[in-house]
Amino acid sequence: YRSMIGSLLYLTASRPDILFSVCLCARFQSNPKETHFFAVKRIFKYLAYTPTLGLWYSRDSNFDLHSYSDADFGGYKVDRKSTSGSCQYQGSLLVSWFSKKQNSVALSTTEAEYIAVGSCCAQILWQKQQLVDYGICVKDVSIKCDNTSSICLAKNPVHHSRTNHIDIRYHFLREHVESGDIVLEYIPTEKQVTDIFTKPLDENSFSKFRRELGL
Repeated sequence: YRSMIGSLLYLTASRPDILFSVCLCARFQSNPKETHFFAVKRIFKYLAYTPTLGLWYSRDSNFDLHSYSDADFGGYKVDRKSTSGSCQYQGSLLVSWFSKKQNSVALSTTEAEYIAVGSCCAQILWQKQQLVDYGICVKDVSIKCDNTSSICLAKNPVHHSRTNHIDIRYHFLREHVESGDIVLEYIPTEKQVTDIFTKPLDENSFSKFRRELGL
């Protein structure tokens, strides 16, 4: 089981469509059950039927950096922790993505989404610095989020009941919003690409977001 998971984790570097499923199965490496073996075999079957999918990077793409961020509130049924997901694009090309279980249990959707956007912001700042090293300066990077409360929280320093338990290290997000390093934008849930990194989806939604990733 560990050998299969290791192979799949290596493959997620070029197949982001399996990232969520592989990361979920990887959490049970210490004591896998028959159901976990069945789930991993389904991933291999999916790969066997989609051998031609892959990321294509065109040389004529621009360097406009933008990102999507999302969180599945309490989606992990074992310990009720939320899952953060984000993906970063340069122009129309997917260049970075992640799916990760949050370190603490979020007590509201706003908290889960705000933590996810904070992680996405850190990734954006790193990418902006990398582009500066190549002589490319990018300003006002857009992060698209489908939660209006977390967007308002980043723009409004007034605390309320839904923010009491957010760790202080995530409040650096508000600082970068105020300085203009990033711009938070609302996007409808049905257009939120990072749903593919945070939760199981039906076939139609999965296929739609897979195309949005450029696969």
